[in-house]
Amino acid sequence: MYIYLPIAEMSVNIFLILAMGGGIGFLSGLFGVGGGFLMTPLLIFIGVPAPVAVGTEANQIVASSVSGVIAHWRRGNVDFKMGAVLLAGGILGSSLGVLLFKFLQSLGQIDLAIKLCYVVFLGIIGGLMLVESVRTMLRARSASPRRGKLHQHNWLHGLPLKMRFRRSKLYISAILPFSIGAVVGLLSAVMGVGGGFIMVPAMIYLLGMPTSVVIGTSLFQIIFVTANVTFLQAVSTQTVDVLLAILLLAGAVVGAQFGSKYSVRLKGEQLRGLLAVMVIGVSSKIAYDLIVTPDDLYSIARLIVH
Repeated sequence: MYIYLPIAEMSVNIFLILAMGGGIGFLSGLFGVGGGFLMTPLLIFIGVPAPVAVGTEANQIVASSVSGVIAHWRRGNVDFKMGAVLLAGGILGSSLGVLLFKFLQSLGQIDLAIKLCYVVFLGIIGGLMLVESVRTMLRARSASPRRGKLHQHNWLHGLPLKMRFRRSKLYISAILPFSIGAVVGLLSAVMGVGGGFIMVPAMIYLLGMPTSVVIGTSLFQIIFVTANVTFLQAVSTQTVDVLLAILLLAGAVVGAQFGSKYSVRLKGEQLRGLLAVMVIGVSSKIAYDLIVTPDDLYSIARLIVH
């Protein structure tokens, strides 16, 4: 059964889109990530134009993150003050990101820019995650495992404009979380991701936030930043396909329920290792598509002479 997507200007199999949403939802529940950094490349793989994949996935992330924030808020695991500083940077970064997106689109280079961002960032993040998970598993097998600090104090912690974040038990410069939010906001606009796969490690290892507070605070910021991206993309670039987003979200809601049940069967380092392998695999596939010789070396455009 096929349905026409008006913004993507293509017909897709409804069951394929629902299955993709369900699969990414399952992985989201299994690994505790938003899944945008996997869904956007998958949409590109099935033929959805890269700009539409980016704009649409940002829309879906808004809806899928709300329930997560509510659950963490009820447990008291959201630092709203930290989230507000991250959000201020995220709004600035995402607004600049949409302007950059529109500029690259006008040059006809947006597809290349999106794919290069995925190759670089997914490759780096996946590699770091894989190394960290392997080290953790090796330490667990060691007779006398050593426990290191989550973060080290350096010159960044000596920056001015210090603020006290009581829920996170931190007294640090507001410049740090603001800058992290700005970078993640920029990536949200260009890559169509929530940015949690970058923000969460940065909040733990760079800011030194307690792990119990990180996820909820990250999701709080992601909701408003991706909402800003969705609005600006819809207005300035017209790349948000609401019908596609609804189908993906319907599948993701069901898949996430099953993923959360299976997550308890694996250890944390095993989950991170599996996720790292998937991230590296997606990055490698995009890199391969960029360098391999296409089947059609030339494209034929119709020239209308008046």
